[in-house]
Amino acid sequence: MKIVNTVAEVREQVKEWRKQGLTVGLVPTMGYLHEGHKSLIDRAVADNDRVVVSVFVNPMQFGPSEDLESYPRDMDRDAALCEDAGASLIFHPEPSEMYHDDFSSFVDMSTLTGGLCGKTRPIHFRGVCTVVSKLFNIVTPDRAYFGQKDAQQLAVIRHMVSDLNFGIEIVGCPIIREQDGLAKSSRNSYLNEEERQAALILSKSLALGKQMIAEGEKDAATIKKAIADKIETEPLAKIDYVDVVDFATITPIDQIAGETLVAIAVYIGKTRLIDNFIVEA
Repeated sequence: MKIVNTVAEVREQVKEWRKQGLTVGLVPTMGYLHEGHKSLIDRAVADNDRVVVSVFVNPMQFGPSEDLESYPRDMDRDAALCEDAGASLIFHPEPSEMYHDDFSSFVDMSTLTGGLCGKTRPIHFRGVCTVVSKLFNIVTPDRAYFGQKDAQQLAVIRHMVSDLNFGIEIVGCPIIREQDGLAKSSRNSYLNEEERQAALILSKSLALGKQMIAEGEKDAATIKKAIADKIETEPLAKIDYVDVVDFATITPIDQIAGETLVAIAVYIGKTRLIDNFIVEA
């Protein structure tokens, strides 16, 4: 496995692979990798001849008061996980490699990004779409892999790929959880012991919503209220949002129908965590 820092090095390596007729998978990450990321790399390795993992904390998707500077980083640990999972190449650029001083072009979206995380993080998805588009152009993969934990991001990327005619298959992969149910996240490292226990309210509240749907509840407002009421039983939890939306369009729905995303964002202390489930009705 190689680690490279420049666009030119990635393109040179991919060009060599293409000459050999090899397929290429891409796993875009912001680093501080965990078992959730490893599951994406595992799937990519199974599906493709070669796999590129990008490790880049993208400044463009962080708001001015967000955790860009404190976001956890550990390249040695990331490299070990990637090598163990069978990745072929890590692309680990500096921000100056991705965004030159005169950079002024962006990829934005007028749908799918206004609700859920986009409501309180208004510039977030412009940053995501721009960096992912750049990675697609740099790596030119056959397939790219994204986790369902960031379900809105997954829907946004699929829509962008369709809109802009990227010839890339987008593969969504299931949420990976700790044994007690907490969704794996790099931001879990911010939690102290008390907050770590409190964070279980996310998966517990979603389990309640999932059970209600399984038992026949179709009314979105009833499900949202039950989830919110459950979250509010935890003193350290502060709700950012609880929403029930159509997964493809990220628009609110009144009744559970088709592919439905039930998504939450909750502050545990100062740490904002997200979780969700998707049901087919």
